[in-house]
Amino acid sequence: MADTSTSIWNKFLGDDLEVNRLGIISIVLLVIGCLGGMTVGLGAIHHTWQLFLVVLPTMLTLSFLIAVAPLKQILNLAVITIIIDLILITINLV
Repeated sequence: MADTSTSIWNKFLGDDLEVNRLGIISIVLLVIGCLGGMTVGLGAIHHTWQLFLVVLPTMLTLSFLIAVAPLKQILNLAVITIIIDLILITINLV
């Protein structure tokens, strides 16, 4: 019988996510903060809708970090934020 409580994050980062919480939070903070800044600097500042698409998920992710939300929610939101940022960087560079 398969264990339904495991998520994709448990497969990538192991079963003890909460033990590594501070390390995961620091990496997410670094990646999300730098990538959001790069996205704004590479052209999102010139379009209100792009700026909104960068700021909203970035601030939500950072708010979840401050609120000590469950790590699986933080990581899911971080992935969504990274995908949005990469799409906007690609749009502005092409």
